[in-house]
Amino acid sequence: MAAEFFEALKSRRSIYGIGKEISVDEAQIQQIVEDAVKYTPTSFNSQTSRAVVLFGEQHDKLWDLTLGELKKVAVSEEAFAATTDKINSFKSGYGTVLFFEDQDIVQNLQNQFALYADNFPIWADQSSGMLQLVVWTALHDAGLGATLQHYNPLIDAGVQQTWNLPTSWKLRAQMPFGSRLAEAGEKTFQPVEERVKVFK
Repeated sequence: MAAEFFEALKSRRSIYGIGKEISVDEAQIQQIVEDAVKYTPTSFNSQTSRAVVLFGEQHDKLWDLTLGELKKVAVSEEAFAATTDKINSFKSGYGTVLFFEDQDIVQNLQNQFALYADNFPIWADQSSGMLQLVVWTALHDAGLGATLQHYNPLIDAGVQQTWNLPTSWKLRAQMPFGSRLAEAGEKTFQPVEERVKVFK
């Protein structure tokens, strides 16, 4: 089991070439996200993580919204052309998972446990990172390609208004996914001995 777990981690990569022709049904994708949200750990079992799954037109709407917000801050037409290509590559996918952390719960914990108040936002972000990895790895294991994007806070207000989400949900990341049209290139690693220290 441990070997299978690490094989899944090793094979998960950023896949930028994604398409709409997938062999996984939407119910399975929904189940992946629901299980990930349910079973990914959170500090104090606070269950702060939230997710929104967008399929079809709703997925397209997100990336149209993102492009519109980016146009408002574009420095030049030339730069915006490259940005448009990038956003359209995400829109070319089948769907997107949006990741949030519920700030009402974070603030309640800060009020209840003043000694750790400064840590609760950090711990919530750590939980979000774990959730993102779980979903990403599970989607890859299901044969899908995905990347992790961060257009927040630029799109926060538009996302909240468009999908009528609670204002306490703080957007942390976006994960467009779809069929894998191209595999990731070779990945290089720093020597692990420089990154892990063992004392006996």
